[in-house]
Amino acid sequence: MRYLYASLGLLCVGLALLGIALPLLPTVPFLLLASFFFAKSSERMHNWLISHAIFGPMILDWREHGAIRPAAKKAATASVAAVFMISVLFGAPSHVLVIQLVVLGGVMVFIWTRPNG
Repeated sequence: MRYLYASLGLLCVGLALLGIALPLLPTVPFLLLASFFFAKSSERMHNWLISHAIFGPMILDWREHGAIRPAAKKAATASVAAVFMISVLFGAPSHVLVIQLVVLGGVMVFIWTRPNG
């Protein structure tokens, strides 16, 4: 089971790295999942992740305070706006735009109501 958790942790780190460059893929949720999987499988990998200079503070902010850093909130907002604008520019049907607006609006409310990290 440890190998499965370790593999899932590595997969999540890989997806988080992709999420840095791709606006549709979130970074922090994958890092949180990776932290969970590494805690179950490898103390060394878990310690590496939470002590990482870039990833560690985001994970600890969420774990200790349920907080999201303002820069991450702004990046998420920009990504959500870009996704919605791409849908509009490509002429998505109005019912799809309404669904996106509701879902993405809910995500934004959740993100902006979290404390600042």
